[in-house]
Amino acid sequence: MTTASDTTTSGKFRFPTAFTILFGLIIAVAALTWIIPAGQYERVENAALSREVPVAGTYAPTDPNPQGFFDVIMAPISGFYDPASNVANAIDVALFVLVIGGFIGVVTSTGAINAGIGNAMTTLKGREKWMIPVLMGLFAFGGTTYGMAEETLAFYVLLIPIMIAAGYDAVTAVAIILLGAGVGVLGSTVNAFATVIASDAAGMPFTQGMVLRLVILGLCWLACVIYVMRYAERVRKDPTQSIVYDRKADNEAYFLSGMDTGAGEFTGLHKIVLAIFGITFIVMVWGVLKGGWWMGEMSGLFLASAILIGLIARPGEENFVNSFLGGARDLLGVALIIGLARGIVVVMDAGRISDTILHWAELSVAGLGEVAFVNVIYWIEVLLSFFVPSSSGLAVLSMPILAPVADFAGVGREFVVTAYQSANGIVNLINPTFAVVMGGLAIGRVPYERWLRFMWPLLLILTVIIMASLSIAVLTA
Repeated sequence: MTTASDTTTSGKFRFPTAFTILFGLIIAVAALTWIIPAGQYERVENAALSREVPVAGTYAPTDPNPQGFFDVIMAPISGFYDPASNVANAIDVALFVLVIGGFIGVVTSTGAINAGIGNAMTTLKGREKWMIPVLMGLFAFGGTTYGMAEETLAFYVLLIPIMIAAGYDAVTAVAIILLGAGVGVLGSTVNAFATVIASDAAGMPFTQGMVLRLVILGLCWLACVIYVMRYAERVRKDPTQSIVYDRKADNEAYFLSGMDTGAGEFTGLHKIVLAIFGITFIVMVWGVLKGGWWMGEMSGLFLASAILIGLIARPGEENFVNSFLGGARDLLGVALIIGLARGIVVVMDAGRISDTILHWAELSVAGLGEVAFVNVIYWIEVLLSFFVPSSSGLAVLSMPILAPVADFAGVGREFVVTAYQSANGIVNLINPTFAVVMGGLAIGRVPYERWLRFMWPLLLILTVIIMASLSIAVLTA
């Protein structure tokens, strides 16, 4: 799942974790409540969003309420649950994250995901170049559905020897995995750690804007597949075209010694588990669209699906519980970061500066057209993503502020959510503060600066696709 990055893996400088960054922002925002003038908008109930929204043009100064030491300490707690706060409580989202983590842990423990990818490799043996779109499609599915990220690290040691043996290089294997899952997150559809959390923070159903996200996902995935296939074919025909050609002999000796590319059997059980995995997300979308479901119901769905898989796979009661708890434990950091990030907004609201900042944003976009507005939002999120690579952390940090600005600009909030997730996704393809990037490059023995050399033309292509898609969608909305 796309969670907070820890540090870079090399060099003396160690970039602080998202937890430290967000807590530092709480302190910084508390300090700003002593400086920024307090103010508030009048609010009215929005039936479509089932919440109060600020009314443009009604901003007025109010009595200040600067935040102190105790307020800073209580902010993360209040971010989870505070009946007196105007900020949407994060406890239901955090619980959903833990349950879906347990669900993924149970699915992973059956070996279905590994066997599915291994089966694809075996089926395409001798036609290795077609492994690229197939595998990138599988990884993209994981990225768009549940934010597959850290889980990909296990696949490098399996895929890199296969690609090198097929005449490609380590960069090809790294690109298949990192770009495959990354473009899925960039074009998230039902990703609980990006789209769902951001939409919740923006006060709207995550199904709004689904068509645009599917378009971005499809176009960006196609661009990545073509880019990687062209590079891989150049390397196969002329190994000197590899950006790690100087390491060719060393990499072949390192990765191909004792190589074991045999995939485990893709059993009927694996097929059933993967079918349940896919159906669960389909049912979730149906429940939100038709049944009025939200975090509680979705949590129950994933819990029920985990139990169903446990009953079918029959790992034993203890193993099932350990798998579920292990998966939930892996996402505990995501759950905690949600409350921490919302604590920033708690301090801003309590200090009565949220509306002041919103007022400044309203004024800054007052002269912008709809297209300019959504693209400015995109670049704001690009900048923020370098400092807060966690998709969930960035969502709950930025959406409560930027989404309401869209109301003033006459742009649907779903476009702000899409701009956020696309920006965060594209930055995390190269972000040195993102552990998945640095970890994958370290396993593949690809120097970071060479990864940047490989990526920069693709980044330009993806940027054009995203900005054009956002612009056209806003114009035709």
